Amino acid sequence: MSEQITLAANERLDDLMTESGLKIIQSREVFSFSLDAVLLSRFASIPKHGRIVDLCTGNGVIPMLLTTRTNAKIDAVEIQPRLADMARRSVELNQLTEQITVIEQDLKLYPKLAGNGIYDAVTVNPPYMPVTAGEQNENEHYAIARHEIHCTLEDVAEACSRLVRPGGKVSMVHRPSRLLDIVETMRKWRLEPKRIQFVHPHANAEANMVLIEAMRDGKPDIKLLPPIMVYENGVQIV
Repeated sequence: MSEQITLAANERLDDLMTESGLKIIQSREVFSFSLDAVLLSRFASIPKHGRIVDLCTGNGVIPMLLTTRTNAKIDAVEIQPRLADMARRSVELNQLTEQITVIEQDLKLYPKLAGNGIYDAVTVNPPYMPVTAGEQNENEHYAIARHEIHCTLEDVAEACSRLVRPGGKVSMVHRPSRLLDIVETMRKWRLEPKRIQFVHPHANAEANMVLIEAMRDGKPDIKLLPPIMVYENGVQIV
């Protein structure tokens, strides 16, 4: 762990609670990571070696958590300059610059710059809500993270399809209300859903997250995994 790190005003260091002692730079002024990112980092099928890309990486939490599971090289793509800078400094802080590269770029343009089929796996925690749905937060950083301002579900699926190799895996976390849209859009871009897992706040509550993994050019054959319950008897268990 690096001993020197410069924190901007209103930034803090949070512990990612990993055995390796990973820490991440966060700020109340921008969208912080939440349980969906943690669950996606555990759910995704990733290679031990090779290349991985995390789209909509935010402050880089998913790539950092993935380093506890793989030695693969990981590219972290984020369109917002401030979040990309926070991610880059967190990577430096944790001495992960040999494994993680933070790239400030629009995911719609990134496949043309990076090349097609160059990754073994893709992870993505995209904005959940269409621009027309709900009230957008006045904070620009929050609005971009929550609403499809810079990328739609279609844009995300296309980018994933172009970046991942045939037979490679694409893992996404999203809202259950968008599940049919997700499946339809993935299939349009030759991403065949293979695993789905719903996340519930507790046993008597509707699912509020869905984890879905697809294979590029895969054959139709889907598995519904046992649901995840976040709380049991009022105690968080995941």
